[in-house]
Amino acid sequence: MNAWQCLSITALVCALGMAQSHAQETSPQVTTQATNEDNARSAVVAVADIRLEASPRVSPEALFEEVTELAREKARNEYQQPQSPLPESLANLDYGTYRDIHLRKDSALWSNEGLFEVQFFHLGFLYDTPVDIHVLENGRIEDVNFEMGMFDYGKKAARVREEFAKLDQRKLGFAGFRLHYPLNTPHRKDEFLVYLGASYFRVAGRGQSYGISARGLAVNTATQGGEEFPAFRSFWLVKPEPESSTVTLFALLDSPSVAGAYRFDIDVANNIVINVDSHLFARDDVAKLGIAPLTSMFLHGENSFNRHDDFRPEVHDSDGLLMRTSSNQWIWRPLSNPQTLNVTQLRDTSPLGFGLMQRDRDFENYLDMSANFQRRPSLWVEPREGDWNEGGLELVEIPVDSSVNDNIVAYWVPDGEFRAGDERRYQYRLSTHGKNLPAQELGRVIRTRQGSSANAKDAEPPPRTSRRFIVDFRGGDELASLNGSQPVEAELTVARGKVSDLEVKQLPDGKTWRASFKLEPQNKASADMQLKLKLRGRTLTETWSYIWNSNVVQ
Repeated sequence: MNAWQCLSITALVCALGMAQSHAQETSPQVTTQATNEDNARSAVVAVADIRLEASPRVSPEALFEEVTELAREKARNEYQQPQSPLPESLANLDYGTYRDIHLRKDSALWSNEGLFEVQFFHLGFLYDTPVDIHVLENGRIEDVNFEMGMFDYGKKAARVREEFAKLDQRKLGFAGFRLHYPLNTPHRKDEFLVYLGASYFRVAGRGQSYGISARGLAVNTATQGGEEFPAFRSFWLVKPEPESSTVTLFALLDSPSVAGAYRFDIDVANNIVINVDSHLFARDDVAKLGIAPLTSMFLHGENSFNRHDDFRPEVHDSDGLLMRTSSNQWIWRPLSNPQTLNVTQLRDTSPLGFGLMQRDRDFENYLDMSANFQRRPSLWVEPREGDWNEGGLELVEIPVDSSVNDNIVAYWVPDGEFRAGDERRYQYRLSTHGKNLPAQELGRVIRTRQGSSANAKDAEPPPRTSRRFIVDFRGGDELASLNGSQPVEAELTVARGKVSDLEVKQLPDGKTWRASFKLEPQNKASADMQLKLKLRGRTLTETWSYIWNSNVVQ
């Protein structure tokens, strides 16, 4: 297995803003028509300039086939840039005003009809272009139409209500929606999944709060030509049975280069599990395709060199990237907030899984009573069927000076070119977790720290670029059972650097094992390191993978 490969991308402008700065990605104007029982047989769902014929009885499977055909047909035609129906004064609402617009409780879809309900987002702020929303119920497709009476407009939003009343209601729609379910208690329907902005969606499991985001697709991320943000233009929600804990929805994705059809089968339990089936159609050549992209934030953590002027010891939604390779090797890559853009890639063929994790669940390491970073979910991707094949897991780390914007992106990049007219299919399972994955039986990295290698015995202090690393491991079926007298060894490889003083010791708690070493970087190049613990040839832990750039201390 190859080590993380640092891709040299210099002078690249970081126009890679995340959901906050790119959620203005547009979606098609909604045209809705009321459909009653008498004319249901001739109902037609309008999506842009293509019509999806709805038969009297449509199954979810048949509907997905039609959405897939709709995406294929869109890719054959010239891209139509959707336009916002809002005047500038409404499209550019400030956050405080937008937050003062609330959906009325009795306006939620499926309210009091079962365990699930759907609440819609009003247009405005970053979300100025509507998405088309439909419901499949009893074999029939119906539109969900916007009405001002569905929302309460607070004092800050009084002007918004007046201006919206002057607009043609038939041309308006919703910015997105969120799903609710009695996840934590039987008496309250908690929000656990939201689709809002481009192809972004966020999910939180039991006892968790929103943090990391997933996306439908990433196109040309971290490239000289700039990133393209595909967007979900239309959704079809399949009404579940009243006592069901699963719900299905379909989505149509579109962008200048790619159109796609998505199926999301959502199972609500302790961990939220979403089975994703995506069909992609290239309208134009794509330089880089990012499959199952995850987006998160890392400002500073235990491994950071520069300490921020912040009372909080750590600030991040995720603290590491985890990968399970096709050869069943587990690799852990701690995240960083670099001084310059970092793009790294781990090569593999049909990986077994990858995800951005929030392993540190201890409040004492964050001390933030508002953000509650210790409750942020980990998201894990398990590739299933489709065109995964050869490629690489790519990690993009963008320098930031605040926690406002996301700066971490991870996705699978297939090797094969995706040219105009090509089609691909990717099926995968996305699930929420806490600090650990049930399938991971090896010892895990719980801490990474680094500092100057100087000590009191040195006649002369070493250069600042000389660093001492400590990597602490804990857990695992075998590692957890060992006492400190066992001859546990560290297997360490490094590219572009010299290592010395490598040793392994058990810590006083009797359950944590520490590997420590000194690193002398080579010619100011980034040192690529891989480390794991072994006992008599048997692997005890996952592989710690880290890239250290000595420029941060110069």
